Amino acid sequence: MNVWKLTAPGKIEHTETENPAREEGKVRVRVTRVFLNGTDAAIFDGTIGTHRPLIPGRYAVGMVAEEGGVSYLPKGTRVLLHAVVDAPDTGTKKKDFSEDDFLLCGRTADGYLRDLVNLPPENVTALPDSVNDEKALLLHHVALAKAAADKLGVRKGQHVAVVGANLLGILLCQLLIYQQAAPILIDAEPERLEFARSCGIYYTMAADDALLDNVANVTGGRLVSGAVYLASSRRNDSSIPFSVCAQHANVVLCGFGEKISIDFAIPFRKQLSVFCVTHRSDNLESAINLVVSGAVDVSPFDFRTVKADGIEPLLKEYPQACARKLGTISTVTLL
Repeated sequence: MNVWKLTAPGKIEHTETENPAREEGKVRVRVTRVFLNGTDAAIFDGTIGTHRPLIPGRYAVGMVAEEGGVSYLPKGTRVLLHAVVDAPDTGTKKKDFSEDDFLLCGRTADGYLRDLVNLPPENVTALPDSVNDEKALLLHHVALAKAAADKLGVRKGQHVAVVGANLLGILLCQLLIYQQAAPILIDAEPERLEFARSCGIYYTMAADDALLDNVANVTGGRLVSGAVYLASSRRNDSSIPFSVCAQHANVVLCGFGEKISIDFAIPFRKQLSVFCVTHRSDNLESAINLVVSGAVDVSPFDFRTVKADGIEPLLKEYPQACARKLGTISTVTLL
């Protein structure tokens, strides 16, 4: 089978190996499409450190390749491969409490940029026909957005600030609108806010000196009832979600494990409740239902698909390409 491995910063190698042996109780999946994003590009060039060699690719869809694995996943079933899996049980070995209890595929464990993979049935989710591959590749983002929205606990009509107009921020705002809340999307880059408006986000604000006054004008002087700060949007000051919140509000720090620095002076003064929500795979069934019901709209995004020989150029050019064209989602087909 074909396998792609990161062997050094800026270097990815393609090799052909024997197909993996069948494993009892596991599902053999033929990987068909992989979503490569900015995190993959940062791991590729060494900006994000990780062990090597490493198979990249956190988000992937595929098809059950053989009968006999699990009865409810027959051959030909389209599946989403989980991006987050439980870390191996250390048994009686002393636990390292500095480590996570889960692994991120393509970052702290091998990802899915390979033809075949054997997975426990709990690490795949069957996809309905109404969810195409493009929507399926964003399900982890929808699941994380739902987790953040649930933690906020906002009610109908309440104003919520979302700091970071990236893919996750836009999906989160769409979900909040679906739940009849009123999100205000904040970002330091006007181009991102302009694209967000094309995605149906009607309250967008620049992260500038006039932000507090602008938020107060929309909320009638009460500021927002809750806020989410997206750790992946580090171009925005991490104090913004606290500044725009009313007293006793909930603030959610949401991300994929990025490092952020937080000044807690304002949260203490305002008596804010701060929650952390990170990447897990336990909300995916709900995410599928949200996509099917139309809670999020991915049609404004431009899905760019390359063949396997375009993987290295895609990873090398990703930062520049992303800056040139917002809303582009890069995928690799392995068929």
